Amino acid sequence: MSRISGRPAISTQHVHGLTLRVARWRQGAPGTPLLFLNGIGADIAAAAPLLAQMHGREVWTLDMPGVGGSPDALLPYAAPTMAAIVMEIARRFGHESLDVAGFSWGGALAQQVAIQFPGRVRRLVLMATTPSVGAPGIGWAALLDDDMLASGLRRPTATPLGLAYQSLAMAGWTSAAMLPLLKDVPVLVLMGERDGVVPACHGQTIAGLIDGAVLEVVPGSHLFPFTHAGTVAARISAFLERPPLQAAA
Repeated sequence: MSRISGRPAISTQHVHGLTLRVARWRQGAPGTPLLFLNGIGADIAAAAPLLAQMHGREVWTLDMPGVGGSPDALLPYAAPTMAAIVMEIARRFGHESLDVAGFSWGGALAQQVAIQFPGRVRRLVLMATTPSVGAPGIGWAALLDDDMLASGLRRPTATPLGLAYQSLAMAGWTSAAMLPLLKDVPVLVLMGERDGVVPACHGQTIAGLIDGAVLEVVPGSHLFPFTHAGTVAARISAFLERPPLQAAA
C-alpha cells in the first residue's frame, strides 16, 4: 500500500453483501470527518494526492465494487443503495455527522447521500459534477483531454463489470427536484473552467437550485481536484472550517 499517498489505514468492510476497501487518513482526528466519493472507475490511490493534503480532520474514501481493492458486486446496485451503504460504514466508524465531498460520478452520489440522509451531512462539496447524469453536454469522449492523459486516472483500476454497474447505478438519475431541500446545508460547488467532460454550466444549475450555495469556476479541466490538489485541498478545508453563519452567507 506504499503507493497510496499519506499512508492511510486500509480496512475491508462487508456491508449488505458487498466487500469494500476503505482508506482512512488521520483516523480518529478531532473535528467533523470528511467522506470523499471518487469518479467512475477511480480508486483510492487516484484520490490520495488530494486527500493526503486535507489536514486537521479524518478523511476517508472507498473503492466502489469492482474498483481497485473491492471485488465485483454480484448484482447491480442503485444510487440510493450505495448511499445507504456508505452511510452504514460511516455509522460503524462512529460518524453520525460528517462532511461529504464528491467528484464527478462521486459528486452525483454525494448529492444522493445529502438528500437521502438529512441531518447527517453537515457540509457538502461538489466538484466537476452534475444534477442529471444523462443531461446533454456531458462529453465522455473528452476523457482524453490533457489532464486525463497526464493523470493515473487515464488507466482506471476497474473491472468491466465494475464500470458497468457504476454506470447503471446512475442511469436516469437526477437530483434536480430534490436539491432545493438542501437549503440548510452549506454547499460549495467547484467546476473546472476547461472541463470538457462536465462543463461548468452543470455547476451553475446545481448552485441555482440550492439556496445559498457557493459556485466557483477554478483553473483546470475535469481532473482539477487532482492536477491542482494543493489548491483544491486548501479551498475545501477553508470552506469546511468556516464558521456556520459565514458559510451560509
